[in-house]
Amino acid sequence: MDKNQQGIQYMQEGKWEEAAKIFMEAIEENPKDAVSYINFGNVLAAVGENDKALSFFEKAIELDDRAAAAYYSAGNLYFENDNLDAAKKMFEKAMQQGLESSDNYFMLGLTLAQLEQPRLALPYLQRAVELNGDDAEARFQYGLCLAGLELIDEAIAQFTSCVQLDQEHADAYYNLGVAYGYKENGVKAMEMFEKALDIQPDHMLAGYGKKLLEKEQ
Repeated sequence: MDKNQQGIQYMQEGKWEEAAKIFMEAIEENPKDAVSYINFGNVLAAVGENDKALSFFEKAIELDDRAAAAYYSAGNLYFENDNLDAAKKMFEKAMQQGLESSDNYFMLGLTLAQLEQPRLALPYLQRAVELNGDDAEARFQYGLCLAGLELIDEAIAQFTSCVQLDQEHADAYYNLGVAYGYKENGVKAMEMFEKALDIQPDHMLAGYGKKLLEKEQ
């Protein structure tokens, strides 16, 4: 097992110091290898050293401008720091360099959604779900995007799949309640709001939705 593989194994075990040490050894032995810089950057990001992590991703890109994983990891950091335009560019570059992962499609879609560009976000979130149908959060965000574009039946299908995968997803139940309310199905809407409140009793929006329905009855 080479040092990068060993370091990744340490990361999977949560042994961050051991991982950092072995990735640094890999960099010292082969300072032109972008992979070691990406891996060391991922360790730094995992322990909250975001600025330092970004410098390692930038170094990896400098060494290999086709390093898709470096663009993706940098995009995540920019997203966490609410630098959405920079995040979008990084996720797009990762895709241009051949990163066809559900995670990259998801993050690009999520970034575009937060930039209030739902029509642009939609195909990326759809592709994320196609590539990983078991990702409850991807289905939830795809559902939100569909709902925002008033594609209500399609949104209901995604929120329903989300709660089948994650039965504790209060926000998905709340949004199902809103969607059923939009379709004037008060009984189903109430059922969904109540499920959201069972999971999260302080869910203010679900509580508000329930009170509105009770007034209408």
